[in-house]
Amino acid sequence: MIAPGCTIAGCAVAGSSRYQEGLTQMLLAVDIGNTQTVIGLIHGRAIESRWRMATDATLTSDEIRVKISGLLALDGHEHDAIDGVAIASVVPSLTAAYEDLAERITGTRPLVIGPGVKTGLAIAYENPREVGADRIVNAVAAIEAHGAPVIVVDFGTATTLDVVDASGAYLGGAIAPGVETSAEALFRRAARLSAVDLEPPTRVIGRSTRESIQAGLLFGEAARVDGLVRRTWLELGYECPVVATGGLAERISPLCETITAVDIDLTLTGLALVWERRQ
Repeated sequence: MIAPGCTIAGCAVAGSSRYQEGLTQMLLAVDIGNTQTVIGLIHGRAIESRWRMATDATLTSDEIRVKISGLLALDGHEHDAIDGVAIASVVPSLTAAYEDLAERITGTRPLVIGPGVKTGLAIAYENPREVGADRIVNAVAAIEAHGAPVIVVDFGTATTLDVVDASGAYLGGAIAPGVETSAEALFRRAARLSAVDLEPPTRVIGRSTRESIQAGLLFGEAARVDGLVRRTWLELGYECPVVATGGLAERISPLCETITAVDIDLTLTGLALVWERRQ
């Protein structure tokens, strides 16, 4: 059955619908993932600029500053306009570099999501310190936009599924290799298979090696996500909205049967929400 207040509808691409007004200051939100880093400039709860770049764990704070200065300048912004910085990172070696950068451009310490930081999210995980910062802020933003209960599927280096129950508590979820990670392992281990672009296939029965790989990777990923979601609904005892995010969300979500919304800015929105609540 569907939880009270929830409906299962067709998949829609949208931002967080309830996230419309608020921040009067300019926030630089930084989501440091294993493969890509997404940076957003947020003002008035509107993401004015968004940039995605490859994560390089060897960068120093000076090198990061050069990169971010260039991105800001391209969109007509300057460091002086930034009032605060919020960071969610799964790459410890880069966290300190971004913290140093934040202090240099704002004169204040950034908000770094991690153990001991109050986010307003109740965590029912066995060891809350093990929950990734991105998973926490995704859950915060999903509750704000869709209410609770809600499930978040993040298509990144890993494909993660995170569950918030009807009381608004983060329960945990599932972690699996992301589709690009699986593809890299396949091409590395299978000598006769060459890398292909991850374009959505038109059929399951591939008529060429390229089509067969695309079908296996993308339809396979969609089937895995749908299977995990349905098993989660069974454990919860009810169905609830499923919101997708991450770099491949817009590409894979249309192949899924259980995803009800796509929000590529979920992590940035969650960072802004937590930062605002702590002001």
